[in-house]
Amino acid sequence: MSDVRDSEEGWDIDPDRVVIRDKRKLDPESGEVREPAATPASEAAEPEPEVDAAPDRVAELTADLQRVSAEYANYRKRVERDRVAVVEMATAGLLSGLLPVLDDIDRAREHGDLSGPFAAVASSLEQLTARLGLEQFGEAGEPFDPSVHEALMQAEPDASATVATCAAVLQKGYRLTGGRVLRPARVSVAEPAS
Repeated sequence: MSDVRDSEEGWDIDPDRVVIRDKRKLDPESGEVREPAATPASEAAEPEPEVDAAPDRVAELTADLQRVSAEYANYRKRVERDRVAVVEMATAGLLSGLLPVLDDIDRAREHGDLSGPFAAVASSLEQLTARLGLEQFGEAGEPFDPSVHEALMQAEPDASATVATCAAVLQKGYRLTGGRVLRPARVSVAEPAS
């Protein structure tokens, strides 16, 4: 170690000076136990905290514990919310893939081709999708709502209507029970006659 001294206080600046401190507890020459040397003020241990600081430390640790507990509770809520969102996204992906099959079942029912074992399979599939939260929507005569309907064509104006209505449903829409639309209902729209 080099010893640096301030010139005003009698310290010399000598970067080449090496200071060696022997910290062995036994004297190598005599083999006797050495008395511990007095430590300089810079190396002295910090004084013990006063007893008056104990309540402040307890309050600080309590606040830290409360903060960590709140962070953990928020973490658990976030993980649960993310888990629910992942399940909902997976369900929506599966049901979106089944929509063409459900459309084929509806067309077969409209043409009278849904009979025998195929009717049982179609019924089972529709029950399964209903249990997973799939709802079919879109009926002729209901008010047109651009958030759930897709207008494909415009029909003749309707004298009895006061708002734009769905004159005909060209393809049913599907949504999950929570309100998330998987596919809008494709309709023809009739404006009110003026």
